[in-house]
Amino acid sequence: MTPDPNSERRSERARRAILDAAFDLVSRKGFAKVTIEAIAAQAGVGKPTIYRWWRSKGAVVLEAMHEELGDDFDFPDTGDIAADLTTQITAVSQRLITGRISEAYKGVMGEAQNDPALMTAFRETILEPSIARCRARLDSAVAAGQLRSDVPTDVMVDLFYAPIHYRHFLGFGDDAVRRSADLVQDVMLGLRPRPEAG
Repeated sequence: MTPDPNSERRSERARRAILDAAFDLVSRKGFAKVTIEAIAAQAGVGKPTIYRWWRSKGAVVLEAMHEELGDDFDFPDTGDIAADLTTQITAVSQRLITGRISEAYKGVMGEAQNDPALMTAFRETILEPSIARCRARLDSAVAAGQLRSDVPTDVMVDLFYAPIHYRHFLGFGDDAVRRSADLVQDVMLGLRPRPEAG
């Protein structure tokens, strides 16, 4: 039996309203203070509608965050890996640490520590696509002779991005944004190709 098109439109409107409400509430109040009941009330739907599509508050907020981020963190490729990393890391820091998405990001990450399914979804929707784009850009820089070939690009990703998350979750987010360019330059000191002896 073919679904009623009007029903599908109503479902999509409800889904959109739920995601918008979840993101707005978490951005303003923080993850811990937002309930499924509050999301349902602001979206104008019943709790069963939310639980029909998502298993938990964390799952709703993760999807809202994913849609809000979109492709914001695509990697530029100007041919200068240091400049491209500075641009990208500054953008990540500003969005995740000081932007409206900060509360959702911290909340989902905290919740995911005790929710393996949420952690898997977080990795698959947010982290792994971003890491893959970063690794591809680093691989091209290695091929161009701008980065050492003896350091795995997975390790490079950790060196560049772990400090952002460390500072964010310890409450030093503003400092991470200010120091983005310095971070890239400091890490690049160890990753630029070494002159051949001789």
